[in-house]
Amino acid sequence: MPALEIRPTIEADLSAVTEIYEHAVRHGTATFELIPPDLAEMTRRFRALVDGGYPYFVATLDGEVAGYAYAGAYRPRPAYRFTVENSIYLRPANHRRGIGLRLLHRLIEECERRGYRQMIAVIGDSANAGSVGVHTACGFQMIGTHPNVGLKFGRWLDTVMMQRALGEGATTLPADS
Repeated sequence: MPALEIRPTIEADLSAVTEIYEHAVRHGTATFELIPPDLAEMTRRFRALVDGGYPYFVATLDGEVAGYAYAGAYRPRPAYRFTVENSIYLRPANHRRGIGLRLLHRLIEECERRGYRQMIAVIGDSANAGSVGVHTACGFQMIGTHPNVGLKFGRWLDTVMMQRALGEGATTLPADS
């Protein structure tokens, strides 16, 4: 396997990130978006996450962006401020090569460092065994399935909810709670 590097995303990576996400929107069920956002919108989303204090990483293979992962707010209300939701997307040629697993490990580590206490995965399509497997391998537990909540490609799709404690999880209160 070529040299894999996981590093913080920079704006120069966003063209590749946009391309990866466009493919996921047009051909996959991991996201329930129907129209791929353009580079300007993906840049706006990236800026909002990074400026909000959330981590955003790319995985590169020999300098080329192979995938990306980020965490963002799980819900907007303040009581959720210690809980994040993760997202991971890979170029199709990079599925089942361990890249998603490495990205998720790095994302978990960084979220713990930043003081988050819970991570939620909302996995599009209950048939997405790869994503469920990666999250299970990283210590996520199955919380439940919302059946038939999305309509894409002419069929109803489920979302799978998985959750993992970060750091001390709910065993203690954060100092700034």
